[in-house]
Amino acid sequence: MNSEAVSALIAKLPSLKAAKSKLEAMETGAYVVHRSWGFGQIKKYDEVAQRLVIDFKGKKGHPMDPAFCISTMEVLPEKHLLVRKETDSKKVAVLIAENPAQLVVEALQAYPNQAATAIELEIILAQVVGEEKFKKWWSAAKKAVAKDPRVSVPVKKTECYIVRETPISAEDEILEQFVGTRSARRRIQLAEEMMVATGRKDVKIDLSVVLKGVADAVKDSNQLDAAERLYGAVVRDDLAKAVGQVPNFDPAQSAIIANVRDLPGMAEKIPVQFQSRFLELIQETHPIEARDVLFNLLKTSQGKFTTECINFLVEQGHVDELAATLKRWQTEQNLRAPVLLWIVKNRHSKKFAQLLNDLITPRLLSAIFFAIDYEALQTSSARRIPLGDILSEDTDLISDLLSTADPETARDLANTLMLNQGFEELTKKSLLARFIKIFPKIQSLVAADAESKEEQLLVSRASYDRKREEYDAIVSKKIPENSKAIAVAREHGDLKENSEYKMAKQDQQVLMAQKTLLERELGRARVSDFKDASVDQVGAGSVVEVRHAGSGVTAYTILGAWDGNPEKHIISYKTPLGAALLGKKSGDTVKVKAGGNEDEYTIVSISRYADKTAG
Repeated sequence: MNSEAVSALIAKLPSLKAAKSKLEAMETGAYVVHRSWGFGQIKKYDEVAQRLVIDFKGKKGHPMDPAFCISTMEVLPEKHLLVRKETDSKKVAVLIAENPAQLVVEALQAYPNQAATAIELEIILAQVVGEEKFKKWWSAAKKAVAKDPRVSVPVKKTECYIVRETPISAEDEILEQFVGTRSARRRIQLAEEMMVATGRKDVKIDLSVVLKGVADAVKDSNQLDAAERLYGAVVRDDLAKAVGQVPNFDPAQSAIIANVRDLPGMAEKIPVQFQSRFLELIQETHPIEARDVLFNLLKTSQGKFTTECINFLVEQGHVDELAATLKRWQTEQNLRAPVLLWIVKNRHSKKFAQLLNDLITPRLLSAIFFAIDYEALQTSSARRIPLGDILSEDTDLISDLLSTADPETARDLANTLMLNQGFEELTKKSLLARFIKIFPKIQSLVAADAESKEEQLLVSRASYDRKREEYDAIVSKKIPENSKAIAVAREHGDLKENSEYKMAKQDQQVLMAQKTLLERELGRARVSDFKDASVDQVGAGSVVEVRHAGSGVTAYTILGAWDGNPEKHIISYKTPLGAALLGKKSGDTVKVKAGGNEDEYTIVSISRYADKTAG
């Protein structure tokens, strides 16, 4: 828009006078960013219609009212990266590929005060680099920018990247941030970065200030938990060695891990790069009980720490003990998901052949199913279960685990799979196909499942947990105890005349039947908080007032299949009365047979159990 067009527009709308400079910037050829339409270029100004004509991506020749654009559109300066991508694309492409730090500097120079928040900068760079490539590119670019002395890098996304008036080295910037922060965690992190930076011969910085700051943080800060304090002590002692000082600080690393009961909690939080040193420190601090401590840590370990624990135990010469322990945990159903995941991933490793050969059995597949089911039932979210993923993705895993199975064992495991709540139905069928390939007769399971799909049971969290505890007690305590009893009885000689052996075997049959029944019931269960219940008709989760000719008005709470408390008038929706009331409305009358009598109940009112327990 030229000055005459702007004046004509202001004469028509005097309120635009304050925005005169913005209107004058809307020149033909100028590049713009609109709040709704995105990046575009002004092609012309239609004086008759008093409209800007703008080419946006995917919308050419779009007419827009300049008055409307004042608050919704920004005219970009010539040196803005989005403009340069259009006008000097080759140079921008070279910067993207070869000099990302320079690209960031030039992007910042287009902003007032040569500063922009991390969020603002990333939005622009993503458009320049391309959304598909940006994430990977930015991950590498940030490292280059962090080393560039011209740029001040923010700690948080809401803070600004700034082009410095006077460039400083990355090491000086770290030292500046270290002195400027009061956060003990941040000081430890910056001290570690400083250690890496000063490892280069061309860098000379006095680390004594950093050492004192970290030592004070480790000793006095109440911001740190035990794991953070321990890691801070390690960084502190490494700094002391770097400046030629003997580490002699309070608290010492050994003092922080003196109580072995604290170690499992610390192991969950220590940084990955410190895990192996953590294990070495335990060995040094607790030489007598180290082995037992390490096995205990392995039992509850997760992720990379599982691998570190196993490698450390192997290096310390505990292969036989480790093999025996893993086998015992398997028998007791105490092999947790991270350890199981490590076992199946390393089952073909020559390094661990002695350790794992005896574990790759059908029993391991049973333990895997148990762990997947347990994890699925412990969370209501749809998060991934790594053990379930590897069972699906590793096409040889099931065949490896079933290599020594007999048809009956394979059928039991296939049945366990079909009841498992950690898999979607399509995944179950896909995994079952691998069973059928080895044991074709298992095909009958699929047909039986299709013909007689058992109905799901709606259950409360409390009743589910009780049922699960009963199952866990059978699997982790009673069955292992029974197995030991059978083994002991077998040693007494002639099995035909051995009453202890016969009783133990009878107990085994009862326990296995209970285990199978509980697995079926738990497999059918769907935990509910009953918040879906309606006040319009009776359902699970309803509180129903009913009138009975003999007992007057009584309020019954109808909950899950395994709920029942006569004293509090809590009944299951599966009871005769509960089932009769389902789907009925206020004013309806139902008849319920109990023994030889038939009772009649009229519904007075319906309310929601969830509403009564919300407070």
